[in-house]
Amino acid sequence: PQRIYYLSLEFYMGRTLQNTMVNLGLQNACDEAIYQLGLDLEELEEIEEDAGLGNGGLGRLAACFLDSMATLGLAAYGYGIRYEFGIFNQKIVDGWQVEEADDWLRYGNPWEKARPEYMLPVHFYGRVCHTPEGVKWVDTQVVLAMPYDTPVPGYKNNTVNTMRLWSAKAPNDFNLQEFNVGDYIEAVLDRNLAENISRVLYPNDNFFEGKELRLKQEYFVVAATLQDIIRRFKSSKFGCRDPVRTCFETFPDKVAIQLNDTHPALSIPELMRILVDVEKVDWDKAWEITKRTCAYTNHTVLPEALERWPVSMFEKLLPRHLEIIYALNQMHLDRVAALYPGDIDRLRRMSVIEEGDCKRINMAHLCVIGSHAVNGVARIHSDIVKNSVFKDFYELEPEKFQNKTNGITPRRWLLLCNPGLADVIAEKIGEGFITDLSQLKKLLDFVNNETFIRDVAKVKQENKLKFAAYLEEQYKVKINPSSMFDVQVKRIHEYKRQLLNCLHAITLYNRIRSNPSKSFVPRTIMIGGKAAPGYHMAKMIIKLITSIGDVINNDPYVGDRLKVIFLENYRVSLAEKVIPAADLSQQISTAGTEASGTGNMKFMVNGALTIGTMDGANVEMAEEAGEENLFIFGMRVEDVEAMDRQGYQARDYYERLPELRQAVDQISSGFFSPQDPGCFKDVVNMLMYHDRQFKVFADYEAYIKCQGQVDQLFMDPREWTKKVIRNIACSGKFSSDRTITEYAREIWGVEPSATKIPPPNLPRD
Repeated sequence: PQRIYYLSLEFYMGRTLQNTMVNLGLQNACDEAIYQLGLDLEELEEIEEDAGLGNGGLGRLAACFLDSMATLGLAAYGYGIRYEFGIFNQKIVDGWQVEEADDWLRYGNPWEKARPEYMLPVHFYGRVCHTPEGVKWVDTQVVLAMPYDTPVPGYKNNTVNTMRLWSAKAPNDFNLQEFNVGDYIEAVLDRNLAENISRVLYPNDNFFEGKELRLKQEYFVVAATLQDIIRRFKSSKFGCRDPVRTCFETFPDKVAIQLNDTHPALSIPELMRILVDVEKVDWDKAWEITKRTCAYTNHTVLPEALERWPVSMFEKLLPRHLEIIYALNQMHLDRVAALYPGDIDRLRRMSVIEEGDCKRINMAHLCVIGSHAVNGVARIHSDIVKNSVFKDFYELEPEKFQNKTNGITPRRWLLLCNPGLADVIAEKIGEGFITDLSQLKKLLDFVNNETFIRDVAKVKQENKLKFAAYLEEQYKVKINPSSMFDVQVKRIHEYKRQLLNCLHAITLYNRIRSNPSKSFVPRTIMIGGKAAPGYHMAKMIIKLITSIGDVINNDPYVGDRLKVIFLENYRVSLAEKVIPAADLSQQISTAGTEASGTGNMKFMVNGALTIGTMDGANVEMAEEAGEENLFIFGMRVEDVEAMDRQGYQARDYYERLPELRQAVDQISSGFFSPQDPGCFKDVVNMLMYHDRQFKVFADYEAYIKCQGQVDQLFMDPREWTKKVIRNIACSGKFSSDRTITEYAREIWGVEPSATKIPPPNLPRD
């Protein structure tokens, strides 16, 4: 069969034990066996470390995709880096984020198997020689790539795929060559320099940091993986009768490479280098093969996130790849010039090389020219990709551009994390929904069924009680479990507008203070997420959230009507606890900035209602469930564009809206930071004078009004629960099984299979 290779620098896997039991159908048996030993399985599960080899959405998407590819019976491999240290652990000290190294391998990792027999060399630096026998890349430094395999089981289909993560190892002669005669000790200590490549995950989400070590990581995973792919291609029995396969004609029919963002973009020049320099394939033929093999997924339109590597860094680290990129770019620009004679500006816009004081390689442009398919991750995002980010490329080759709306695996995000809800669903419609989530549509028949309404509400209340107990046990915070659990968990970023959430919390607080006898819908506002260590504004936002909490949570006038909690160290295993307990899901990015979002889908399937902007996959969620079953507010993409043309004036909103002015003045006067009144001057200054990009104030009024509608509905539990049921019933589209089926058919050219292969204890046909 055709093999699928999913290349990603991040795989945010979380814990593996319970997922393995669920997919193997062993959970009840294990539960019982462990119980008979006098142990509690849940306590055991809490001991396992998260595999935190990702930052957020992009890395978690890769993990969901692996689960779906195995469940759909695809011959798929995940390839990435085995970081010794994953995403940092977040501690909150005096209200500030403090990072701690994530030494997740400290006690070993029982799920991985080292495969030293498949160790491969990766080359860096050196120089290029053009000889009559072809091009040679010589005098390189070698680092070895050691593979570690982790099994990826499909759901009850006896399929087990592989995630192969590479670890960097210095060769034994490292730094002990002729010129380094004397200093043996020093040379052995220098092995660390090579092995640093797989030491640590870069902790940036949606932000490009052009560090040489990061470029080394990107080439390291690509070079090792492509050697592995070609070894497997050559040794396969199928097709030609040669004992060793030398003809690459059939390569794209047997191999599909999916690039998860531009991070593995070097696959394109590296595959060209192997085909042309090593396998002696003709250049144009090699380019055809490369394009037909590779496909690229774009994950963001934020300009600060796009990878633009300095040519000078390439020249030093990967000189042959730079030559190849120049040649590919020349070919590409010749084609554009022929189609658009005299349009010099178009050539500048479309070049892979950006001219300027520092020449840079635009990795996204490289991916677009080197792939046969380019996709965005939600319909609105794919439209933005076609109409603005890659507009020129879309005009050139419209057939290349596709949409593949993201999804989440219902095994982890429903069955595993919310067994109570999965049970009441299965009671009504059977278990087919687990592998065909569209079957949730059948729940529409039960929207008015009193027992079902009661059962769904009861499961939610149990989940809330359980999470409240967890919070009290872990963080010593007491919350009111009958309050609305209002949750925003995601990476801290200005575009995600946690600040808008803060302004609502302050507004709510001020309303309670000015009218303490009035009855208010009690809320527990929970905000969680990590800030990139170098992102000053994001760290200030965390400090603001914790400071607001300190004031509100200790005000006797407020009581348990309002609490603001910062959820420390948000990660996959915490998401599995908080999402099933949430009543309200906040998805409030500025329209046009969140490519898709996937947390939004997890909340929807777990019975929370969404308050959100028309951004990312929220648009399709509203389309599936009906806009009246979500709390949609604020500017649409068109409104944002119109505002960009006329200019955004934060001060106008500040002067026109008294509640907004009061909240901003409180932040700026030190009401929330009495020890340090000037603490938040940077935040206020940004909101007032430097928020052209995300326009927090522009959506404030609509947001507060919409939150009022949330309160109204929450006071009618029966109507609230009916809306919840409609949401769950319409969440089927957002299964990663649907997403992967579309990738398989429309990009990789393979057909998923529902057939269960015979278990190993039965003879095969």
